Amino acid sequence: MTTPADPLSRLLSIMARLRDPVGGCDWDLAQNFASIAPYTIEEAYEVADAIAREDMAALREELGDLLLQVVFHSRMAQEAGHFAFADVADAIATKMEARHPHIFGGTAFGETGEAGQPREERWENAKAAERAAKGATSALEGVALALPALMRAAKLQKRAARVGFDWPDPAGPAAKVVEETAELAEAATDVHRFEEAGDFLFAAVNLVRAYGIAPEDALRAANAKFERRFRAMEALAGGSIAGRDLDGQEALWQAVKAAEKA
Repeated sequence: MTTPADPLSRLLSIMARLRDPVGGCDWDLAQNFASIAPYTIEEAYEVADAIAREDMAALREELGDLLLQVVFHSRMAQEAGHFAFADVADAIATKMEARHPHIFGGTAFGETGEAGQPREERWENAKAAERAAKGATSALEGVALALPALMRAAKLQKRAARVGFDWPDPAGPAAKVVEETAELAEAATDVHRFEEAGDFLFAAVNLVRAYGIAPEDALRAANAKFERRFRAMEALAGGSIAGRDLDGQEALWQAVKAAEKA
């Protein structure tokens, strides 16, 4: 069996060859951080998809594709004199050691940490301290703009909640959802409707979060359920529901739901 360093060294060498100005790959040489970033995001989603499908063969392949993205960005940074792959690995190793003082720093505490501090809170405090050390001036700093909007909304709300800007229970965000629903219905222009639609979705995320549910995960599950049921409707209809009226389509939907419960 090969050691981890052997295939990794091989991959780093391959990327160096692809980016070699003399004899390298034209496509690889033409890329930059911005042009590669969409592929990095896509590969991360493909990893998540393989996990959701519990496909270990696909997961191995997709993790390799994601690792290639890290190697690609690191190589371009090295060429520009910023940092190399080894610096990336060293930085995350240092960060993980610092965030786990009870493992690597000789600090011993139990399930809830020192003075009853929950582990998640301890983790978030460590990350907040890291942001402050980098000069952060806002509790919202560092929430990546490239995140999916639903996930970013939840992260912004969690950051705000850490400094006390949050409802004490689900009743507050529930009332806000009702309020935003009415405002969306009353909006008179496309611009106003667009704004109110965003406010409604943001309020819905806040309500779901108040129940301790990750909105991104919940919507992902709802998407999967809808797709499963819609495909079952098509199967019942003989391949397509396009020729059915709304009542006929609803009957198919209810039949699928009843079959699932049975």
